[in-house]
Amino acid sequence: MPYEPPPELAGLSLAEVTDWAATRKLPPVAQWAPEEVGDSEMRITADGRWFHQGGEIRRPAMIRAFASLLTRDEEGRHWLVTPTQKLAIEVEDAAFIAVDLKQDGGAVAFRLNTDDLVIAGPDHPIRAEGDPDRPALYLGVRHGTEARLNRSTYFQLAEIALERGDLSVASGGACFSLLPA
Repeated sequence: MPYEPPPELAGLSLAEVTDWAATRKLPPVAQWAPEEVGDSEMRITADGRWFHQGGEIRRPAMIRAFASLLTRDEEGRHWLVTPTQKLAIEVEDAAFIAVDLKQDGGAVAFRLNTDDLVIAGPDHPIRAEGDPDRPALYLGVRHGTEARLNRSTYFQLAEIALERGDLSVASGGACFSLLPA
């Protein structure tokens, strides 16, 4: 069956984003406890490109498949988890890149570089890092992983925060400061 990406965020309502996110069948990685632990010899660069043994992975379907297996532990290490293996993967910054957003009512929805759709809220928090001169914004995705907002998405979110007047954004019943702590 060919892959069909979700429509552009601008054309979706919040209910449609929720439906698209719910229809994505993700592997139950949180339920798996493989005994074999190793190294995937994979790396995700800060700009969201994936590499295996030094060569770039260019097939979007492969990247989406691997991304569905990602977790991050309490120490910040990223893993590709299958029922039989848990393989370390080097992540330079964040596992995903948030490439677009849409504000709809009391929520902010994001599209990731893997075509995942995520609505910010208590389960998917926005956090600010860095300092006022070099801030970085991150969105919680799943299993401890995060997406860093790319430049244009960062500025879209900053415009929303400026409208509020306190450099924060509300989404899904939660409020997130865009100022680094």
